[in-house]
Amino acid sequence: MSAAAKQPFDFDEAFRRLREAVAGVPKAAMFEMRDRGYSSLFEQLVASLISARTRDETTIPVSLRLFEAARTPEAMAALDEATITRLLFGATFPEPKARDILTLSRRIVEEHGGVVPDTPEGLMSFRGVGSKIASLALGVALNRPLIAVDIHVHRITNRWGIVATSTPERTQAALEKVLPERYWVEINERLVPFGKHVCTGERPRCSTCPLVAMCQQVGVTTHR
Repeated sequence: MSAAAKQPFDFDEAFRRLREAVAGVPKAAMFEMRDRGYSSLFEQLVASLISARTRDETTIPVSLRLFEAARTPEAMAALDEATITRLLFGATFPEPKARDILTLSRRIVEEHGGVVPDTPEGLMSFRGVGSKIASLALGVALNRPLIAVDIHVHRITNRWGIVATSTPERTQAALEKVLPERYWVEINERLVPFGKHVCTGERPRCSTCPLVAMCQQVGVTTHR
């Protein structure tokens, strides 16, 4: 279908189709953790840190193993770095992640009375926490209207043609202007599994994609 023949992009219809498309595949890690009962801001922050450059299939069991030992800032701060590193085995960069998790846990206890800061700026004051992690943790844990842009959200929304940006940071800013706020948290929940199983980086499955009629397929040169 040529670009001129495409339907206008309808966010409500797109998200209805996205929900159906990913209903039978594994959830994005932070949403899976939430649905398993690990929904506090601290747990979401720590699990999001673990997830950096780590596959969801690894993030979930590693996070569960760590939370068996500590689920609060106080309990985590009481562990030593070597123990946290051991519990993070399997995740990428376990040593620096263990150091960052221990440091932020101690700061939360000592500087914030055990209460995790609930603003992007507060979370990003911790080493290792950038905009994506802060937005994801606050969005999933507290349903704050924030957009967490990872590689899937960045790639797919540019491919749809609703934004035209070169970096995830610019995609976040562009989406804030066009995406209805009711979908700000959900977009990460849907596009992570959609990007893994349908709208893949290489040779996306356009022939069976439920959104192809409204997708501009920007940059797609070959597909399945």
